[in-house]
Amino acid sequence: MSEWETLQREAIVIDGHADTPQRFVDEGWDMADPVGTGMVSLETARAGGLDAEFFAVWVDPHEWPGRYAERSASLLAGVQQQLAKHPDAMVLGLSADDIVKAKAAGKFCVLLGLEGGHAIEASLEKLRAFYAQGVRYMTLTWTNTNEWADSSGDMDDANVQHHGGLTDFGREVIAEMNRLGMMVDVSHVSDATFWQVLECSTAPIIASHSSARALNGAMRNLTDEQLRAVATKRGIVMVNFYASFIDEAFREAWRATEAMRKPLYEAADKPWRERGVPAPYAASLTVDRAFYAEHVGKLFPAPRFEALIDHFDHIAKVAGIEHVGVGSDFDGFAILPEGLQSAADLPKITRVLLERGYTAEQLKLLLGGNMLRVMREVAAAGR
Repeated sequence: MSEWETLQREAIVIDGHADTPQRFVDEGWDMADPVGTGMVSLETARAGGLDAEFFAVWVDPHEWPGRYAERSASLLAGVQQQLAKHPDAMVLGLSADDIVKAKAAGKFCVLLGLEGGHAIEASLEKLRAFYAQGVRYMTLTWTNTNEWADSSGDMDDANVQHHGGLTDFGREVIAEMNRLGMMVDVSHVSDATFWQVLECSTAPIIASHSSARALNGAMRNLTDEQLRAVATKRGIVMVNFYASFIDEAFREAWRATEAMRKPLYEAADKPWRERGVPAPYAASLTVDRAFYAEHVGKLFPAPRFEALIDHFDHIAKVAGIEHVGVGSDFDGFAILPEGLQSAADLPKITRVLLERGYTAEQLKLLLGGNMLRVMREVAAAGR
């Protein structure tokens, strides 16, 4: 067995973000099934040495207005059904120690993250309820600004009421998350929100699925100043694999095709609109896959695998190796960099980082050790 294969098996490998629960609920898909068009399954996790995954409870605010609690409950139930169906293969993790125990037992550890603070419906009671159900981080916003925090996704929309970062209630949310021992996730937030979170959080923060803005201009990525600030707070930035957040040439060319793709999305959503029910996110992912397959190499270049490695390398050098991790965003998009198809391909990242000169001990931190530390520190701060 090669050095990188041995390392992948010895390390505790934790992925900070995957949108897989939608597949359970919207597609009736099972973790033991072939991965199909998805990216995470029991089989691909075993093949890639993936020990633990934060499944995102994400409610599309455009499709579920006024029904955030209903949708959240269905996604949580979908995860629980998978755990009940596969008790010999999967276990729910509530702490860093649970991840370590699951690996020792040869089980895949499922963790829960809430993506988008709109899901708590401006209620600290609902925030506490999510924690009681096993949620161990909350991404403060999705691409939408909510009642108490600004998002990076709509700062140029004059129709959206922004807050200049956090509202007073937003600061109460951060304080309550600190008290509970729930990790504060700054992926998706605006720059103003980011800096205000840094001021008021008393515990380390995370960016569960964000990359480096110095290499790719997407506002979802973090600047070098922000990377260093997360490190100062003893937090972690977990690299997102989405091609448009990784490869700048691909991002610009893909954005240029937006007008071509818009009617395709509308056509894909039409059957659901006619029935008066929310359109599943899978509909737009199907459009993206087909459009990419038809036009790659013509309208846009294939996103480069080395570009992904560059983000790991950059964040490790700017923030420090103790403050970088894996935050794939698997199943939340359709297009991965070349050479990656699913969680089974995670060892390729380990191999190339070894080739770039990172040591086995450094990579054990990047692959999961850093996240274990942050989870323990946040939990301890809460106690």
